Amino acid sequence: MKAVICSEYGPPDVLQIKEVEKPIPKNNEILVRVRATTVTAADHRLRSFTVPAVAWLPARIVLGIRRPRNPILGVELSGEIEAVGSEVKRFKKGDLIFAATLADFGAYAQYKCLPENGPIAIKPANSTFEEAAAIPIGARTALHFLKKGNIMRGQKVLVYGASGSVGTYAVQLARYFGAVVTGVCSGKNAELVKSLGADKVLDYAKEDFTQKLELYDMIFLAVDKWPFSICNKFLAEKGIFIDVTNPVKSLSMLWVSLTSPKRIITSENVPNSAEALNFLKGLVESGELKPVIDRTYPLEQMVEAHSYVDQGHKRGNVAITVD
Repeated sequence: MKAVICSEYGPPDVLQIKEVEKPIPKNNEILVRVRATTVTAADHRLRSFTVPAVAWLPARIVLGIRRPRNPILGVELSGEIEAVGSEVKRFKKGDLIFAATLADFGAYAQYKCLPENGPIAIKPANSTFEEAAAIPIGARTALHFLKKGNIMRGQKVLVYGASGSVGTYAVQLARYFGAVVTGVCSGKNAELVKSLGADKVLDYAKEDFTQKLELYDMIFLAVDKWPFSICNKFLAEKGIFIDVTNPVKSLSMLWVSLTSPKRIITSENVPNSAEALNFLKGLVESGELKPVIDRTYPLEQMVEAHSYVDQGHKRGNVAITVD
């Protein structure tokens, strides 16, 4: 089968198309003929080995010393089940599914084996393969943290980084849960974010940006580009600060959480079950949630796709078609 191999850490051109052995499903696994995948922040970080200096050595040990332990990147996909293991009960051959591959990666290939009990669900009937492939990571992340923050109807929620993958889902989901949503993004993406349901959109590049801010019940940081010291000024007395980009709480975050009723939630692993995907599937089919696809590339143009994502200006998701 064809697969994109990351033979070393580095720039996009370390990615190469190669022929590799087609996987065989274990008794508890399904074999998926991959039809689409995406380029996520996780793929970018692993390929380029972009990690905080303090985590450099532990990350190398876990992810691979000289190259990724699994050279086939890709953490989400959609496709058709070609075969199932003898113990599989939830799925059958021919089912159209979408799934997250998580720490195992492996979606940048024509075929991928996945355990039946992982985050896998039947593809939304009204989604293309490209749209379905863009749901498992960004949408699950947004849903998990909004629920962990106990989002409630009528709350004032600010989403910073509202035009990215997680951000576009956070805006739509916060709106679905009845919040009054303010999205922060670049001016060129304002109309997009407004169309997703934001009640107000602010351009972070304008000098008067912070002068237009209010006090918010929840601040959802979808990109790591706004210091907590500033965010905290606009967080209500019992507000909730959510940072999905960083698992480490700064000293100022710890101090605020210890000395005030404010809650600080930082990045963590999202539960690896199908429950969230099935919930999101229902929202997509009812028209409440729409994946945003910025660009689509064929598998053979993975270098170009990663080069585009590396620029840091994608809107929503970058999809990859797999023939």
